[in-house]
This record gives sequence, C-alpha cells and structure tokens, in this order.
Amino acid sequence: MYKAQDYSRLLGTAGFSDRLLKDHFTLYEGYISNVNKLIELLKSAEPGTPAYTEMKRRFGWEFNGMRLHELYFGNMVKGGTQFDPLSGLAAQLAKDFGSYAAWEKDFKATGASRGIGWAMLAFDRVGKRCFNVWVNEHDSGHLAGSAPLITLDVFEHAYMTDYGLKKPDYIAAFMGAIDWTAVEKSFKAA
Repeated sequence: MYKAQDYSRLLGTAGFSDRLLKDHFTLYEGYISNVNKLIELLKSAEPGTPAYTEMKRRFGWEFNGMRLHELYFGNMVKGGTQFDPLSGLAAQLAKDFGSYAAWEKDFKATGASRGIGWAMLAFDRVGKRCFNVWVNEHDSGHLAGSAPLITLDVFEHAYMTDYGLKKPDYIAAFMGAIDWTAVEKSFKAA
C-alpha cells in the first residue's frame, strides 16, 4: 500500500504559509488514501460492470493526484536553489525556448492560464525537447512518455489561502522555491 511522503521540510518556505502547506499535505494524503481504497475495492469488483469501470477511471485520477503532488512538493525546497546558467538544462531551455527568460515567461503564462490544473515543464524523451504544458485536472494533458521536470499545482487549494485571486503572485513565490538541483537531476535522468 502507498504511504505519504513527509514534506514537512517545506514548512517555513517563503511565500507559503504553514497553514497552506499543512492543508495541502492533508489533501495529498487523501489521494493516497483513495488510491489504497480503490486497490482493495478493485480486487473484488466484477469486471465489465459500471461500478468496476468507474473505479478504473477514478483510479487514474486519484493515482495521478498522488504522483503530481509528489512531483510538486519534490521540486521545491525552502529557500529555493540557484538556476545554473551553464547546466545541461539551461542549454536545453535555450535551444527550445530561445533563453531561460523566454522559458520562464512561457511557464508562468501557462500556470496563470484560466482554470484548474497543473503547469508542467516536460521533456520529450523521443523528440529530445522541452515543452511547457497544461495538465487539466490530473488526467489529461500529460505528454505520453515525457519526463516531468517541474510541476506546479495551480488548483485553487495551492494558493487561495495565501494569495486569494492573485495567482501570478503565487507562481512568483513558487519560482523562488524551485529546487533546481532536483530539476537538473530529473533532466539528466530523462
């Protein structure tokens, strides 16, 4: 069975109140609980029935909710780290977007789009290029086979407590909390 990872190391992160983070951790734990419940329920469900079909659909949504939160919290660190302009990722972003600044502008605009979901910097392993993508809810918008490098939660629960409707201010705080060391590690692994 799946267990929640401990992200309490993020408490005290600039731009994120402890209340917001603790509430967000609790929401994440709910996805894990639902994944575990669905695993058990599917063991005895009758294949081909509406209940079985709905549980199969729901499983992907709950599982992706769990994993996307792990990616989100996992690419953050209290105080952030410096982006290395000489890194392999920097070269890739310059190739695919023209510059780091152009990538960042596009990433922020992706995250600030109307709606709920996720903004993600994804690396297409086949095409060997990066894209900023919008992942709607949890289950649509993923680029199949691509590696998520940066995952930004833009559901209201991620920012409303601290920022109200000022999503761009939340995105700016997130940008300051990115763990570029972890992002570069993900890029190298991809």
